Amino acid sequence: MTPDILDQHLRKTLSRGQVAVTAPAGCPDIFLYLFDPGVLEGPLSHEEAQAVVAEPAYWSFCWASGQVLASYILAHPHLVKGKKVLDFGSGSGVVAIAAAMAGAREAIACDIDQAALDAAAANARLNDVSVTLSDDWATQPRDVDVVTAADVLYDPENRPLLSEFRRAAPLVILADSRLRNLGDDHYRQQEVIEGRTWPDLNEFEEFNRVRVYLAGQGSMA
Repeated sequence: MTPDILDQHLRKTLSRGQVAVTAPAGCPDIFLYLFDPGVLEGPLSHEEAQAVVAEPAYWSFCWASGQVLASYILAHPHLVKGKKVLDFGSGSGVVAIAAAMAGAREAIACDIDQAALDAAAANARLNDVSVTLSDDWATQPRDVDVVTAADVLYDPENRPLLSEFRRAAPLVILADSRLRNLGDDHYRQQEVIEGRTWPDLNEFEEFNRVRVYLAGQGSMA
């Protein structure tokens, strides 16, 4: 997968859009092809930022929760080492890549957006690791050991995912900046970490506080 393909995807959202290699501040050990704000001759305006958020180009930004979750996995490799890990709503692929770097037996990037899967493949190659691509959560393997997910609960209709994740794997590692209370006691908060979307979208400060949760085996770690 070449950056040219990613540029084509991005220009469906911003006609001048292109990607560039960068290392997000929240997980500097991982390099990603992300939106290059330099092509706009300055930071994103409020209107441009709103347009980016409204369109399905989430993969071209590394969101705060994704960075925090990727960094958390790299700091706690025992959670994924030797295991099959499925990252739900993978976006840029940063969490799946972190799992692969931390020694996962297999890291699966799952996303319904083909552009995101293209980005995950390109970004994995950029970091010299391998990830498996999946476009359908409903067909996940039965032998998944760990499910990871970052900021997937913004829509109330997604809340049932909390129990679905627990049924799908013995361990769930979740990062979220949108909900102060998950409403599910199976998930135990581990840390609250500051993060900021990269490139910066000037989001509300409350969305820069990321809570990390574990559910299942190791949830007391």
